[in-house]
Amino acid sequence: MAEAKRIGLLTSGGDCAGLNAVIRAVVERAVGGYGWQVVGIRNGTDGLLTRPVAAEVLELSDFTGEIFRRAGTILGTTNKGDPFDYEQPDGSRLDLSDRILEGLAQLELDALIGVGGDGSLQILRRLALKGGINLVGIPKTIDNDVGATEISIGHWSAVHVATQALDHLQPTAASHSRVMVLEVMGRDAGHIALTAGIAGGADVILIPELPYRIERIAAKIEDLKAQGRNFALVVVAEAVKTEDGEAVRTLQAGGKQTYGGVGHYIGQRIGEATGAETRVTVLGHLQRGGPPTARDRLMASVFGVHAVDLIAAGRFDRMVGWRNREAIDVPLAEAVVRYQAVEPEGALVQTARGLGISLGD
Repeated sequence: MAEAKRIGLLTSGGDCAGLNAVIRAVVERAVGGYGWQVVGIRNGTDGLLTRPVAAEVLELSDFTGEIFRRAGTILGTTNKGDPFDYEQPDGSRLDLSDRILEGLAQLELDALIGVGGDGSLQILRRLALKGGINLVGIPKTIDNDVGATEISIGHWSAVHVATQALDHLQPTAASHSRVMVLEVMGRDAGHIALTAGIAGGADVILIPELPYRIERIAAKIEDLKAQGRNFALVVVAEAVKTEDGEAVRTLQAGGKQTYGGVGHYIGQRIGEATGAETRVTVLGHLQRGGPPTARDRLMASVFGVHAVDLIAAGRFDRMVGWRNREAIDVPLAEAVVRYQAVEPEGALVQTARGLGISLGD
Protein backbone atom coordinates (compact mmCIF):
# COMPACT_ATOMS: atom_id res chain seq x y z
CA MET A 1 0.00 0.00 0.00
CA ALA A 2 2.60 2.53 -1.14
CA GLU A 3 -0.04 5.25 -1.47
CA ALA A 4 -0.78 5.28 2.28
CA LYS A 5 0.15 8.70 3.59
CA ARG A 6 -1.53 9.08 6.99
CA ILE A 7 -1.71 6.39 9.66
CA GLY A 8 -3.16 6.48 13.13
CA LEU A 9 -1.57 5.05 16.26
CA LEU A 10 -3.13 4.39 19.65
CA THR A 11 -2.23 2.52 22.83
CA SER A 12 -5.02 0.74 24.68
CA GLY A 13 -5.43 -1.32 27.83
CA GLY A 14 -3.10 -1.28 30.82
CA ASP A 15 0.16 0.62 30.49
CA CYS A 16 3.55 -1.05 30.55
CA ALA A 17 7.21 -0.36 29.88
CA GLY A 18 8.03 -0.32 26.18
CA LEU A 19 5.01 1.50 24.78
CA ASN A 20 6.93 4.70 24.11
CA ALA A 21 9.57 2.67 22.31
CA VAL A 22 6.80 1.32 20.04
CA ILE A 23 5.54 4.83 19.33
CA ARG A 24 9.06 5.93 18.48
CA ALA A 25 9.63 2.96 16.15
CA VAL A 26 6.37 3.57 14.27
CA VAL A 27 7.19 7.25 13.77
CA GLU A 28 10.78 6.57 12.73
CA ARG A 29 9.74 3.97 10.16
CA ALA A 30 6.62 5.68 8.84
CA VAL A 31 7.89 9.25 8.74
CA GLY A 32 11.59 8.68 8.23
CA GLY A 33 11.30 5.56 6.08
CA TYR A 34 8.21 6.19 3.97
CA GLY A 35 7.58 9.89 4.28
CA TRP A 36 4.14 9.31 5.77
CA GLN A 37 2.34 11.16 8.53
CA VAL A 38 1.58 9.55 11.91
CA VAL A 39 -1.38 10.73 13.98
CA GLY A 40 -1.18 9.82 17.66
CA ILE A 41 -4.61 9.24 19.19
CA ARG A 42 -4.79 10.13 22.87
CA ASN A 43 -6.19 7.90 25.63
CA GLY A 44 -6.97 4.92 23.43
CA THR A 45 -10.51 4.67 22.11
CA ASP A 46 -11.61 7.31 24.63
CA GLY A 47 -9.76 9.90 22.57
CA LEU A 48 -12.00 9.05 19.61
CA LEU A 49 -15.11 9.85 21.63
CA THR A 50 -14.19 13.48 22.23
CA ARG A 51 -14.94 16.29 19.80
CA PRO A 52 -12.66 17.39 18.41
CA VAL A 53 -10.91 14.05 18.45
CA ALA A 54 -8.00 14.03 20.90
CA ALA A 55 -5.16 13.46 18.45
CA GLU A 56 -1.98 15.10 17.21
CA VAL A 57 0.58 14.61 14.48
CA LEU A 58 3.77 12.98 15.77
CA GLU A 59 7.06 14.29 14.40
CA LEU A 60 10.55 12.81 14.22
CA SER A 61 11.72 15.72 16.35
CA ASP A 62 9.55 14.43 19.20
CA PHE A 63 11.83 11.40 19.59
CA THR A 64 15.35 12.77 19.60
CA GLY A 65 15.86 12.35 23.35
CA GLU A 66 14.75 10.15 26.20
CA ILE A 67 11.07 9.48 25.50
CA PHE A 68 11.60 5.89 24.34
CA ARG A 69 13.44 5.16 27.61
CA ARG A 70 10.34 5.98 29.68
CA ALA A 71 7.68 3.58 30.85
CA GLY A 72 4.02 4.39 30.37
CA THR A 73 2.73 5.92 27.15
CA ILE A 74 2.98 9.54 26.06
CA LEU A 75 -0.32 9.05 24.22
CA GLY A 76 -2.21 7.92 27.31
CA THR A 77 -4.41 4.84 27.42
CA THR A 78 -7.61 3.40 28.85
CA ASN A 79 -8.56 -0.01 30.16
CA LYS A 80 -12.13 0.92 31.11
CA GLY A 81 -15.24 0.38 29.10
CA ASP A 82 -16.18 -1.60 26.03
CA PRO A 83 -17.22 0.91 23.36
CA PHE A 84 -19.89 -1.52 22.20
CA ASP A 85 -21.32 -1.63 25.73
CA TYR A 86 -20.12 1.55 27.42
CA GLU A 87 -21.30 2.23 30.95
CA GLN A 88 -22.68 5.72 31.52
CA PRO A 89 -22.51 7.71 34.79
CA ASP A 90 -26.13 6.77 35.57
CA GLY A 91 -25.38 3.06 35.16
CA SER A 92 -27.03 2.72 31.76
CA ARG A 93 -25.09 1.29 28.83
CA LEU A 94 -24.70 2.57 25.29
CA ASP A 95 -23.15 1.32 22.08
CA LEU A 96 -20.67 4.10 21.22
CA SER A 97 -18.94 2.28 18.39
CA ASP A 98 -20.47 4.51 15.72
CA ARG A 99 -19.17 7.62 17.47
CA ILE A 100 -15.68 6.10 17.61
CA LEU A 101 -15.81 5.23 13.93
CA GLU A 102 -17.01 8.75 13.20
CA GLY A 103 -13.96 10.04 15.08
CA LEU A 104 -11.67 7.85 13.03
CA ALA A 105 -13.30 9.07 9.83
CA GLN A 106 -12.64 12.67 10.89
CA LEU A 107 -8.92 11.88 11.12
CA GLU A 108 -8.91 10.73 7.46
CA LEU A 109 -6.58 7.81 8.10
CA ASP A 110 -5.34 5.31 5.55
CA ALA A 111 -4.57 2.73 8.27
CA LEU A 112 -4.51 2.30 12.04
CA ILE A 113 -1.97 0.64 14.33
CA GLY A 114 -3.41 -0.49 17.66
CA VAL A 115 -1.14 -1.50 20.55
CA GLY A 116 -2.93 -3.60 23.15
CA GLY A 117 -3.52 -6.88 24.92
CA ASP A 118 -5.98 -9.56 23.88
CA GLY A 119 -9.04 -7.66 25.13
CA SER A 120 -8.06 -4.37 23.50
CA LEU A 121 -7.13 -6.03 20.22
CA GLN A 122 -10.47 -7.87 20.16
CA ILE A 123 -12.33 -4.56 20.53
CA LEU A 124 -10.17 -2.80 17.94
CA ARG A 125 -10.66 -5.63 15.46
CA ARG A 126 -14.42 -5.52 15.96
CA LEU A 127 -14.38 -1.77 15.32
CA ALA A 128 -12.20 -2.24 12.25
CA LEU A 129 -14.48 -4.86 10.76
CA LYS A 130 -17.54 -2.71 11.38
CA GLY A 131 -16.00 0.45 9.97
CA GLY A 132 -13.79 -0.95 7.22
CA ILE A 133 -10.62 0.22 8.98
CA ASN A 134 -7.22 -1.05 7.81
CA LEU A 135 -5.90 -2.33 11.13
CA VAL A 136 -2.56 -3.78 12.26
CA GLY A 137 -2.14 -4.92 15.87
CA ILE A 138 0.91 -4.91 18.15
CA PRO A 139 0.76 -7.11 21.29
CA LYS A 140 1.57 -5.61 24.67
CA THR A 141 0.85 -7.04 28.07
CA ILE A 142 2.99 -7.65 31.13
CA ASP A 143 1.11 -10.94 31.56
CA ASN A 144 2.46 -12.28 28.22
CA ASP A 145 -0.78 -14.13 27.57
CA VAL A 146 -1.54 -12.99 24.00
CA GLY A 147 -1.64 -16.01 21.70
CA ALA A 148 0.40 -16.56 18.53
CA THR A 149 3.49 -14.70 19.79
CA GLU A 150 6.23 -15.84 22.14
CA ILE A 151 6.58 -12.40 23.69
CA SER A 152 4.49 -9.28 24.22
CA ILE A 153 5.86 -5.84 24.99
CA GLY A 154 6.13 -5.08 28.70
CA HIS A 155 6.56 -8.63 29.98
CA TRP A 156 10.30 -8.68 30.48
CA SER A 157 10.35 -5.32 32.23
CA ALA A 158 7.73 -6.59 34.68
CA VAL A 159 9.76 -9.76 35.24
CA HIS A 160 12.84 -7.64 35.87
CA VAL A 161 11.06 -5.63 38.58
CA ALA A 162 9.79 -8.79 40.27
CA THR A 163 13.23 -10.41 40.12
CA GLN A 164 14.81 -7.32 41.67
CA ALA A 165 12.20 -7.44 44.43
CA LEU A 166 13.27 -10.99 45.29
CA ASP A 167 16.90 -9.88 45.26
CA HIS A 168 16.00 -7.19 47.80
CA LEU A 169 13.81 -9.43 49.94
CA GLN A 170 16.30 -12.25 50.36
CA PRO A 171 18.81 -10.44 52.64
CA THR A 172 16.14 -9.07 54.97
CA ALA A 173 14.44 -12.47 55.05
CA ALA A 174 17.72 -14.08 56.12
CA SER A 175 18.45 -11.35 58.66
CA HIS A 176 15.15 -11.89 60.48
CA SER A 177 14.50 -15.61 59.83
CA ARG A 178 11.30 -14.88 57.94
CA VAL A 179 9.21 -16.23 55.12
CA MET A 180 8.81 -13.47 52.55
CA VAL A 181 5.75 -13.66 50.31
CA LEU A 182 5.85 -11.61 47.10
CA GLU A 183 2.56 -11.05 45.25
CA VAL A 184 3.05 -10.19 41.58
CA MET A 185 0.65 -9.28 38.80
CA GLY A 186 -0.83 -11.89 36.49
CA ARG A 187 -4.49 -11.37 35.67
CA ASP A 188 -5.15 -14.97 34.66
CA ALA A 189 -1.71 -16.30 33.77
CA GLY A 190 1.32 -17.07 35.92
CA HIS A 191 4.10 -16.15 33.50
CA ILE A 192 5.49 -13.31 35.62
CA ALA A 193 5.45 -15.32 38.84
CA LEU A 194 7.03 -18.38 37.25
CA THR A 195 9.74 -16.57 35.30
CA ALA A 196 10.71 -14.14 38.05
CA GLY A 197 10.49 -16.88 40.67
CA ILE A 198 13.03 -19.00 38.84
CA ALA A 199 15.31 -16.05 38.08
CA GLY A 200 15.05 -14.68 41.61
CA GLY A 201 15.68 -17.92 43.50
CA ALA A 202 12.21 -18.43 44.96
CA ASP A 203 11.57 -21.52 47.04
CA VAL A 204 7.83 -21.65 46.30
CA ILE A 205 5.98 -20.40 43.21
CA LEU A 206 2.19 -20.40 43.03
CA ILE A 207 0.45 -19.80 39.70
CA PRO A 208 -3.23 -20.00 38.73
CA GLU A 209 -2.60 -22.80 36.24
CA LEU A 210 -1.59 -25.28 38.95
CA PRO A 211 -3.53 -26.27 42.07
CA TYR A 212 -1.76 -26.08 45.41
CA ARG A 213 -2.08 -27.30 48.98
CA ILE A 214 -0.85 -25.37 51.98
CA GLU A 215 0.53 -28.54 53.54
CA ARG A 216 2.82 -29.02 50.52
CA ILE A 217 4.09 -25.46 50.88
CA ALA A 218 4.59 -25.98 54.61
CA ALA A 219 6.50 -29.21 53.91
CA LYS A 220 8.87 -27.33 51.61
CA ILE A 221 9.54 -24.71 54.27
CA GLU A 222 10.15 -27.41 56.87
CA ASP A 223 12.60 -29.11 54.49
CA LEU A 224 14.51 -25.84 54.15
CA LYS A 225 14.70 -25.58 57.95
CA ALA A 226 16.04 -29.12 58.13
CA GLN A 227 18.76 -28.12 55.68
CA GLY A 228 19.79 -25.27 57.97
CA ARG A 229 18.03 -22.48 56.08
CA ASN A 230 16.37 -19.81 58.24
CA PHE A 231 14.27 -18.12 55.54
CA ALA A 232 12.15 -18.80 52.47
CA LEU A 233 10.96 -16.82 49.43
CA VAL A 234 7.44 -17.39 48.10
CA VAL A 235 6.10 -15.86 44.87
CA VAL A 236 2.37 -15.88 44.18
CA ALA A 237 0.49 -14.57 41.13
CA GLU A 238 -2.42 -12.27 41.98
CA ALA A 239 -4.94 -14.56 40.25
CA VAL A 240 -4.17 -17.55 42.47
CA LYS A 241 -7.28 -18.57 44.38
CA THR A 242 -7.80 -19.72 47.95
CA GLU A 243 -7.68 -23.42 48.70
CA ASP A 244 -11.47 -23.42 48.37
CA GLY A 245 -11.21 -22.04 44.83
CA GLU A 246 -12.34 -18.49 45.63
CA ALA A 247 -10.74 -15.50 43.91
CA VAL A 248 -9.21 -12.96 46.29
CA ARG A 249 -10.22 -9.46 45.22
CA THR A 250 -9.95 -5.89 46.42
CA LEU A 251 -12.90 -3.50 46.23
CA GLN A 252 -12.01 -0.25 44.46
CA ALA A 253 -13.80 3.09 44.45
CA GLY A 254 -16.99 2.89 42.44
CA GLY A 255 -17.58 -0.72 43.37
CA LYS A 256 -15.12 -2.28 40.91
CA GLN A 257 -13.31 -5.38 42.13
CA THR A 258 -9.75 -6.15 41.09
CA TYR A 259 -7.34 -8.95 41.91
CA GLY A 260 -5.23 -8.34 44.98
CA GLY A 261 -4.77 -9.76 48.45
CA VAL A 262 -3.90 -13.40 47.83
CA GLY A 263 -0.37 -12.72 49.06
CA HIS A 264 -1.70 -11.84 52.51
CA TYR A 265 -3.92 -14.93 52.46
CA ILE A 266 -0.97 -17.18 51.60
CA GLY A 267 1.25 -15.48 54.17
CA GLN A 268 -1.30 -16.01 56.91
CA ARG A 269 -1.87 -19.64 55.98
CA ILE A 270 1.86 -20.36 55.91
CA GLY A 271 2.25 -18.76 59.32
CA GLU A 272 -0.57 -20.88 60.73
CA ALA A 273 0.83 -24.09 59.21
CA THR A 274 4.50 -23.61 60.13
CA GLY A 275 4.68 -21.07 62.95
CA ALA A 276 7.05 -19.05 60.78
CA GLU A 277 7.06 -15.27 60.87
CA THR A 278 5.83 -14.06 57.50
CA ARG A 279 5.89 -10.74 55.69
CA VAL A 280 4.05 -9.88 52.49
CA THR A 281 5.03 -7.50 49.69
CA VAL A 282 2.55 -6.63 46.94
CA LEU A 283 4.34 -5.22 43.89
CA GLY A 284 1.21 -4.08 42.07
CA HIS A 285 1.76 -1.28 39.59
CA LEU A 286 5.49 -1.06 40.29
CA GLN A 287 5.74 -3.76 37.63
CA ARG A 288 4.29 -1.39 35.03
CA GLY A 289 6.65 1.52 35.72
CA GLY A 290 10.36 2.09 35.37
CA PRO A 291 12.51 2.19 32.24
CA PRO A 292 11.90 -0.68 29.81
CA THR A 293 14.54 -3.37 29.73
CA ALA A 294 16.77 -3.80 26.69
CA ARG A 295 14.65 -6.70 25.47
CA ASP A 296 11.40 -4.74 25.69
CA ARG A 297 12.99 -1.85 23.81
CA LEU A 298 14.22 -4.28 21.19
CA MET A 299 10.85 -6.02 20.75
CA ALA A 300 9.09 -2.65 20.65
CA SER A 301 11.40 -1.54 17.87
CA VAL A 302 10.95 -4.77 15.91
CA PHE A 303 7.17 -4.72 16.27
CA GLY A 304 6.81 -1.04 15.39
CA VAL A 305 8.88 -1.31 12.23
CA HIS A 306 7.18 -4.54 11.13
CA ALA A 307 3.71 -3.06 11.69
CA VAL A 308 4.49 -0.11 9.40
CA ASP A 309 5.95 -2.44 6.78
CA LEU A 310 2.73 -4.47 6.84
CA ILE A 311 0.79 -1.31 6.04
CA ALA A 312 3.18 -0.55 3.18
CA ALA A 313 2.53 -4.06 1.84
CA GLY A 314 -1.24 -3.64 2.15
CA ARG A 315 -1.53 -6.48 4.68
CA PHE A 316 -4.21 -5.72 7.25
CA ASP A 317 -6.16 -7.50 9.96
CA ARG A 318 -2.79 -8.85 11.12
CA MET A 319 -0.88 -8.83 14.40
CA VAL A 320 2.88 -8.69 14.55
CA GLY A 321 4.70 -11.10 16.83
CA TRP A 322 7.92 -12.92 17.63
CA ARG A 323 8.62 -16.60 17.11
CA ASN A 324 11.83 -18.60 16.74
CA ARG A 325 13.97 -15.45 16.82
CA GLU A 326 12.07 -13.91 13.93
CA ALA A 327 9.48 -11.17 13.51
CA ILE A 328 6.25 -12.69 12.26
CA ASP A 329 2.70 -11.63 11.55
CA VAL A 330 -0.44 -13.67 12.03
CA PRO A 331 -4.15 -13.16 11.39
CA LEU A 332 -5.48 -10.92 14.14
CA ALA A 333 -8.44 -13.27 14.59
CA GLU A 334 -6.05 -16.11 15.42
CA ALA A 335 -4.14 -14.02 17.93
CA VAL A 336 -7.13 -12.79 19.94
CA VAL A 337 -8.84 -16.17 20.27
CA ARG A 338 -5.74 -17.99 21.49
CA TYR A 339 -5.06 -17.39 25.16
CA GLN A 340 -1.52 -18.26 26.21
CA ALA A 341 -1.46 -19.51 29.79
CA VAL A 342 1.48 -21.27 31.42
CA GLU A 343 1.80 -24.79 30.05
CA PRO A 344 1.72 -27.12 33.09
CA GLU A 345 4.17 -29.49 31.40
CA GLY A 346 6.21 -26.74 29.73
CA ALA A 347 9.92 -26.08 29.94
CA LEU A 348 9.75 -23.45 32.70
CA VAL A 349 7.56 -25.58 34.94
CA GLN A 350 9.93 -28.50 34.46
CA THR A 351 12.88 -26.21 35.15
CA ALA A 352 11.31 -25.06 38.41
CA ARG A 353 10.70 -28.62 39.49
CA GLY A 354 14.24 -29.57 38.49
CA LEU A 355 15.59 -26.81 40.73
CA GLY A 356 13.60 -28.14 43.67
CA ILE A 357 11.17 -25.24 43.68
CA SER A 358 7.80 -26.16 45.14
CA LEU A 359 4.80 -25.33 42.98
CA GLY A 360 2.48 -26.26 45.83
CA ASP A 361 1.02 -29.33 44.11
